[in-house]
Amino acid sequence: MVATLALHKVYLGLGSNIGNRKRNMREAVQYMESLIGTVMRQSALYETEPWGFESPNLFINMCVYVETPLAPRQLLEATQEIEKRMGRVGKSANHEYQDRIIDIDILIYDDITVDEPDLKIPHPLMQERDFVMTPLNEILKKK
Repeated sequence: MVATLALHKVYLGLGSNIGNRKRNMREAVQYMESLIGTVMRQSALYETEPWGFESPNLFINMCVYVETPLAPRQLLEATQEIEKRMGRVGKSANHEYQDRIIDIDILIYDDITVDEPDLKIPHPLMQERDFVMTPLNEILKKK
């Protein structure tokens, strides 16, 4: 008898506003396939204004639905590893947002809630962000 690995339904939000933004998104999705799990669905790309800080650089945002065997903490580490491999050095400077090559946020993980200092699921600000909710609703409707 072969044991089957439980797969978790995870929704991630991605954003990029420096470099080749579309390529950054494609590269992040490729890394997800190798480090996180199977990307089952992805939204269209949405160009948006920066949120929470001033920048002349517009963002490209999207959401993906991934099936993963990773636990929440492992998923956080994997998303941070992808950001690091793509050249991102930190999440924010002095708790202020800044331009970024790639940003990957865990939005939803199954139907669980996690409330740790560095890991909050569901993402506490996603309802306030159209750049998250529009692509997220797009892939939720594809079920």
